[in-house]
Amino acid sequence: MVIVEVLNSISSNIFQYYEFFGDMTFNFFTLYSRNVLNFLHVFFKSAFNIILYITIVMTFMHFLMSIIVSFKKKPKEEPFRGSKYPFVTIQIPTYNELAAINCAKKCLKFDYPKNRYEMIIGDDSSDKTVSKKINEFASMHNLVKVTRRGLNIGFKPGNLNHMLKYTRGEFIVVFDSDFLPKEDFLKRIIAPFVNDSTVDAVQSRWAIKNFSQNFSSIIGGIIPMFSHRLGLPFLNFMKSNGFIAGSAEAIRKKTLIKLGGWKSGALTEDIECSLRLTRAGRRIVYLETLQCDCESPFTVKDLCKQQMRWAYGVISALKTHLLPILFSRKISARWKFNPLLLGSGYLVTLFFFLLALLGFLSIITNEPQPIDWAKFFSETGRNILLTSGYLFTSIVILKLSKKFKEVNRLIVASFSVGLLVIYTVTIGVFKAIFNREMQWFMLAKKGNVTKVSS
Repeated sequence: MVIVEVLNSISSNIFQYYEFFGDMTFNFFTLYSRNVLNFLHVFFKSAFNIILYITIVMTFMHFLMSIIVSFKKKPKEEPFRGSKYPFVTIQIPTYNELAAINCAKKCLKFDYPKNRYEMIIGDDSSDKTVSKKINEFASMHNLVKVTRRGLNIGFKPGNLNHMLKYTRGEFIVVFDSDFLPKEDFLKRIIAPFVNDSTVDAVQSRWAIKNFSQNFSSIIGGIIPMFSHRLGLPFLNFMKSNGFIAGSAEAIRKKTLIKLGGWKSGALTEDIECSLRLTRAGRRIVYLETLQCDCESPFTVKDLCKQQMRWAYGVISALKTHLLPILFSRKISARWKFNPLLLGSGYLVTLFFFLLALLGFLSIITNEPQPIDWAKFFSETGRNILLTSGYLFTSIVILKLSKKFKEVNRLIVASFSVGLLVIYTVTIGVFKAIFNREMQWFMLAKKGNVTKVSS
């Protein structure tokens, strides 16, 4: 009986405590909630305006860059001037991708002496059917050999490091499986090394062959076009250092080994290596006139996964290398522009996301009142117009790429699929900032469903 009375007393006291706390909270909310919400409204609106002005400036700068690139003098590509052809190793890392065979078939047609290059297909496939077909293809061509690790440890850079052990070439040319180089590609990408001993890496221009397939491929195509039609050409204009983009690239083997190889597990091993090359004072050349066909993601899911991975990888690499490059006395001011340009695109994307979030929070914390739809749409339209430098830049890029007829579809894609990409890129940025884990994503490629003959 005593125990029951004690329990009743305790429960009564607990109830009274929560009743008191609840009343106090309710009274505080009644008296001060509007003041708190007014404060939050001012804060969110002020933050929105600050980020809006920064975004306007940054998108305008990109638009200005596109105008400069449009009118800058077209570079002249120097022909291969050497009397001897250096030995080259072509590496094709792959994971369950029959498209690798299509790429290798193109490489066999290079107008480069057949005794001066070799080809390695780094097969990390878990699909035995794919591995069997790769083996059958390799057995028919003396130039081709296959390496395997058993497990896909370290993702693509882990595969590249494994192939490096079997590489005999003085220079390494890397292709993702969906890339289809022309016959003169190898001679042209090796020419800068032969003509200038200070060159340590060369990147060619990507040409998106399925750009017009659908809205996903348009957004997936315009993003790398920002690098290959705007960023890299502008770095050439600035006489800054370039960067390699992960495929259709070449690197001096000796330099790569000296820098410690590729960073295993890096989700953008190309950018991470580029920043290490810049820190070491190693020169990267971008050949604007040398193009290589490749694919763009053609599903929304794959596009979002790819862009999240790219954002994560680039921001992770910048976290490691940005400040050492900016504060280095050995690196020229022109070269320091390189990492800033790399990060600016993701910074603007993050700002777009924050503008949407802060705008929403500003609206819901404002004092209740009838919605002035005319004002809402006019201000929203004004803000979109003021921050549309990226869209205008994209239109210029389409013009430079001779795809101007896709302008209308690009605009629709930007305000549909593009909004999803902004969201997923933001996730990738935040995951990188807070050191959250992310896995490598394999993308669907049309080359994998195309019939491959040995």
